[in-house]
Amino acid sequence: MPDLARLERRLSQAVDRFERVEARLAAATDGAEIVKLGQEHAELRPLVEAVQALNAARAEIANLEAMVRDSGGDKEMAALAQEELDAAKEKLPALEHAALLLLAPKDKDENASAILEVRAGTGGDEAALFAGDLLRMYQRYASRRGWKFELEDISETGLGGVKEAVASVSGAGVFGRLQFESGVHRVQRVPETEAQGRVHTSAATVAVLPQPEGDVDIVVEDKDIRIDTMRASGAGGQHVNKTDSAVRITHIPSGIVVISQLKSQHQNRAQAMLMLKTKLYDAERERQHRERAAERKGQIGSGDRSERIRTYNFPQGRVTDHRINLTVYNLPEVIDGGGLDPIIDALAAEDQARKLAALEEE
Repeated sequence: MPDLARLERRLSQAVDRFERVEARLAAATDGAEIVKLGQEHAELRPLVEAVQALNAARAEIANLEAMVRDSGGDKEMAALAQEELDAAKEKLPALEHAALLLLAPKDKDENASAILEVRAGTGGDEAALFAGDLLRMYQRYASRRGWKFELEDISETGLGGVKEAVASVSGAGVFGRLQFESGVHRVQRVPETEAQGRVHTSAATVAVLPQPEGDVDIVVEDKDIRIDTMRASGAGGQHVNKTDSAVRITHIPSGIVVISQLKSQHQNRAQAMLMLKTKLYDAERERQHRERAAERKGQIGSGDRSERIRTYNFPQGRVTDHRINLTVYNLPEVIDGGGLDPIIDALAAEDQARKLAALEEE
């Protein structure tokens, strides 16, 4: 349990800042300032409410201690007060912990929309089928949370699998939730293509990149990019057309290539540029992360896509997240998108605890 005394001043400063923002918000007339203050006010409110709940609990404990101390020999009243005091003290650590977790620094991209990339890894056709399962899992998960899920590019196999797919997911808190999905996902099951019923192990990779808001810090010079138009390709059906509507943008300095091919040429061009800026933004995030991670190993939610993060074992019906040693036995529900939240909740809690520990060390 964190030592609250070491962070008490930070909590007090956050409350003071909230009160100043609230006062300024009431007097502000400039639209841009109102929006900025409103965002900060909304971000600080949960912390302030947690501190208020904590202070109320402390005041109640002080009053109950006084009642026990000043009961005047009334044993019945003293016993009742002591019972309430014990209950109040039991709740106090949880309230302290809740306030401290909210004090932990937030990722500035937590509420951002995201670009989701799913690619088949080792395992041939089975890996492509698994990549398709993951893509549908995230699509259903997005639908359950009320997010907008748009497929931007997809390369399919003849068996219904997915070699690679890129989608944009927009809505409140998308990156904050999906960031924990970046990495190598492993599946253990009997492939549909396996006649002898042997369990195979295959893999797919997932990358989640935050979409930068507007053009902040992302400048793409015309001289640094090459834009090509081409005919959309795919396994057939709606993903193929007979016009040069697909757009490919190559960022020459970095070698990054993005393709958008499922819309009109104008829409594909705009979306490809957004995807390029997103990748450049993510590259800068990764660079900053490597610098920070050099001092601290094993961070949850680091976005390291080279590590195996999760195993889906179909014969046993289990899903194991290796970063936090969490195993659940509701694989069908997870693959359907409905069982993903408890896993992400556990990862988010671990990430908050890590950030809080780092805050205490400052």
